[in-house]
Amino acid sequence: MRWAAEADAGLGWDGTTLAVAGDSSGGTFAAAVAARAHDDGFDRITHQILYYPSLDLDFDVERYASLRENAKGYGLETAGLKPFNAFYLDSGADPADPLVSPVKRADLTGLPPALVVTAQYDPLRDEGELYGERLREAGVDAKVSRYDGAGHGFVQHFSWIPEYHKVFEETRDFLGRR
Repeated sequence: MRWAAEADAGLGWDGTTLAVAGDSSGGTFAAAVAARAHDDGFDRITHQILYYPSLDLDFDVERYASLRENAKGYGLETAGLKPFNAFYLDSGADPADPLVSPVKRADLTGLPPALVVTAQYDPLRDEGELYGERLREAGVDAKVSRYDGAGHGFVQHFSWIPEYHKVFEETRDFLGRR
């Protein structure tokens, strides 16, 4: 992020909007980068956009109803979460660490404004919505937007399912806010 924000990086950035964004585990990374940048005093990130993010990597099915309600039959299955993240967790990453599980960060004040997009039929839905709620409680401008009828990964279907076009309009509008 620092490299991208440097005036001489050659990216043609105008110096105003610098967003981090990701979907699923990419949402984990985007939230962690925003938090780490804040902790390091790097205040150039203006937005974080998290599409159906994975924010709690201990996968405790008792903590989030969506891990039980949407455990099977909707694409991403709860039983697959640990294997999908094994490369990360098996390397020694601690799910209690807020850089691994951003929802576990104690203090969310001062983080960039956030758009958290969730899907009704996603095992990760509740942790994303909790993160958005916790951001708002910390005074962060955060919008949580649940897409009814959608499952994990729905953004990739925007071109042939018109109901999902709205997520890109919502993202555009969010990025236009300062």
